[in-house]
Amino acid sequence: MSTTESRTDDPWVRRFHPVADSPHRLVLLPHAGGSASFFFPFSKALAATTEVLSVQYPGRQDRRAEPPLTSVPELVDALYEALTPWLDRPVVLFGHSMGAVLGFELARRLEREGNPQLRGLIASGRRAPTTFRDEKVHQRDDDGLIAEIRALSGTDSGLLADEELLRMVLPSIRADYTAIETYRCEVDGGAPALHCPISVLTGDADPRVSIEEAKAWAPLTDGGFTFRSFPGGHFFLTPQQEQVAAAIADDVAAFTHAAVG
Repeated sequence: MSTTESRTDDPWVRRFHPVADSPHRLVLLPHAGGSASFFFPFSKALAATTEVLSVQYPGRQDRRAEPPLTSVPELVDALYEALTPWLDRPVVLFGHSMGAVLGFELARRLEREGNPQLRGLIASGRRAPTTFRDEKVHQRDDDGLIAEIRALSGTDSGLLADEELLRMVLPSIRADYTAIETYRCEVDGGAPALHCPISVLTGDADPRVSIEEAKAWAPLTDGGFTFRSFPGGHFFLTPQQEQVAAAIADDVAAFTHAAVG
C-alpha cells in the first residue's frame, strides 16, 4: 500500500469510500459554507468506478477550531500543497459554486507547474470566472448572511433549524463569501486559461447563475467543453443526485479515456 493510500490523518482530505485499485481520482470541492460530508452520497455513488476525495476546508466540522481562509489565492495555495501528495494518479477536479472557482484556479496552478496528472475540470453551479456580479453578502450582518443561506437552501436542514449552532459556524461561512465575492479572475484575453477539458453543470432556475453565464466557461479552455442543464436551483445536484452522479461519472470516463486514447 502506498503512503498516500494509507493516510488517515490528512485534515484536508476525506476518503469516505477508499478504492485502492482505482486508476484515477476525483477531487470534490464544496460550496461556500459547505463541508466534505456534503459529498458523501456522491462518493458512495461513484465508488464503483473511481476513488473520490472530498475536501474539508478549515473552519468547519472537525476543523472548526482552525481559522478559515478568506481569499481564493490563500485557499488555492493551501489546496495545491494538500493535494499534491494525492496526485500519484490521474485526477479530475469537481467543484460546486465557490468550489468551481477553486477548481478552476487549482487547475491553472497545476498546468502552470507542469503537473501531468490533471485530466479535466467539472464546474457546477457557478458562472464563468470571467463574468462578474457585484455581490456583497459577506458584508451583511449575521441575520442577512443567514437569510442568504436559507434562500439558496444549500446548508444542511438540521443546521438551519438550530439557530445557536448556525451562528457558531457563521465565521467560516462569512470567510467563504469574502473569498469568493472579492475574487477577480485574471486571464490573458488572447489565450485560453486552461488546456484540460471543462464540463459545466447548472440548474435551469439558479438565481445566481444564468444559462449564458454558465456557458461563458467555454472560451476558458482549448481542451473541449461540454454543458448540461438540470431542473432546479442553485443546489440542483441534491434532488438530481442520481442524474448528476451519472453525469460526473461520464465526464470522468471521457476525460481519463481521452488522455490515454
